[in-house]
Amino acid sequence: MSDLHQRYNEVEKLIDEEKYPEAIEGLTAIVEEDDSYVLAHLALARVYTKTGQHAEAIQHGEKACELEPDDPFNFTAMSVTYQRAWAGTQDQQYIAKAEDAMAKAQMLQSR
Repeated sequence: MSDLHQRYNEVEKLIDEEKYPEAIEGLTAIVEEDDSYVLAHLALARVYTKTGQHAEAIQHGEKACELEPDDPFNFTAMSVTYQRAWAGTQDQQYIAKAEDAMAKAQMLQSR
């Protein structure tokens, strides 16, 4: 198992324990070392959403979609991130973005 993968697994335990600041620190260190580590970007999107840091969540969710543009899961997760950003901010732009991301996920799944 690679060192990054092992570190990622340790951070997932922190997320499960709701130790979000520590998880953010660990995940940030992983993406600083390897910005193409998609799981870390997805996890950062999830943790930032849980802590109400919607702009940061969106940034990492979009990065995961950019890194793996053919993975429908990433776009489904992005849709959820946008929906939660809307719920936290009431910013209407996130509704359209959530719908677009879900449409992209469905299109990729139907291939």
